[in-house]
Amino acid sequence: MDILHLVDRLEELFNESRSIPFTHSVVVDEDRMLDIIDQMRVSIPDEIKKAQQLLAQRDRILAQSQEEANRTLALAREKSDQMVERDQIVQAAQARADQIIEQSRVEGESTKREADQYVLETLTGLEMEMDRTLSQVRNGIRTLQTDRQPAAPVK
Repeated sequence: MDILHLVDRLEELFNESRSIPFTHSVVVDEDRMLDIIDQMRVSIPDEIKKAQQLLAQRDRILAQSQEEANRTLALAREKSDQMVERDQIVQAAQARADQIIEQSRVEGESTKREADQYVLETLTGLEMEMDRTLSQVRNGIRTLQTDRQPAAPVK
């Protein structure tokens, strides 16, 4: 039986009791009062058990909620760390790519300068060789032309 109902019955018993004139005392039906008190003794442990069960259930729910919150926070931190790490990896990769591109550009310019220098030296050498060959060819032509002219009569 509900403890509050029993308290209501006890109050009702008190209100129905006869008051003793010139005092604040009342005459109460002893059997009814003892019956309500006995019922209260039986009901109170049940009410306490229910309250304890509710408290235990509340504590269990709070513990589960706290555990779930801790798991959620741990997952969020892990995800955040992964994102930061990934961002750092991307930044490092971008920096490395920029470095490689710059190094390639510098090496390309150096290779072009070296190639231009090689070509210039080779062409200059070829020009000198061709000039020498051309001089030999002209000398040969002159020699042949001189040899082919009729000998001038000796007078």
